Amino acid sequence: MQAIWNDVVIAESNDTVVVDGNHYFPFDSIKQEYFKKTELTTVCGWKGMANYYSVDVNGKINKDCAWYYAEPNDAASKIKGMVAFWNGVKVE
Repeated sequence: MQAIWNDVVIAESNDTVVVDGNHYFPFDSIKQEYFKKTELTTVCGWKGMANYYSVDVNGKINKDCAWYYAEPNDAASKIKGMVAFWNGVKVE
């Protein structure tokens, strides 16, 4: 699987986990040079608190388009250490 933003592969893995229709990529599969942590957090009732990254590719920024659960609830433990995408990031 690949996550693509602004025609650049920002994550690639053969080991994604699908939860609620989203592919979660292992942290070590993201291309860190494109990612910047943001202050945004949200709460999912069963997964816990999510933190976000913005992605900057060739000067184009996609704000808060990647999220992860640093300490997911037990029910979502399989996505600990993994990142998912939305807001225009193509996952294919």
